[in-house]
Amino acid sequence: MEEKNESSQSLFDVRSGTLHGLPDVVHTRPATLRFVPPLGLGTHTYIVQTFREKERGDTIFLEVFAAKEHVRIVIPSQVADTIARQRDQLTGQSRSRAGTRRAEEMKRQGIKPGFMKGK
Repeated sequence: MEEKNESSQSLFDVRSGTLHGLPDVVHTRPATLRFVPPLGLGTHTYIVQTFREKERGDTIFLEVFAAKEHVRIVIPSQVADTIARQRDQLTGQSRSRAGTRRAEEMKRQGIKPGFMKGK
């Protein structure tokens, strides 16, 4: 889903072009990832690059190549922040569940938590 502006350049090209070389912008190198589905039916190639603007946050540029498709997407900073926040929430939930399972297992084995060993 590539948007065009009046000069027929894509939003991807315009946005990435405006970020290159700015003094308050740092960026990663493009990372290329190849995903092969379980049955090996076609591969997808992803190119991801992140730019960080001092006042605006992170903008992510994503290119997807699959069969005869080529899609280029600009993920604005607000969306990138939401993705990061959701990932952090899931990490917290996973750790909490793992801790609960570990505590239950230790209780079944009769192992007291460290704060109760002196009692």
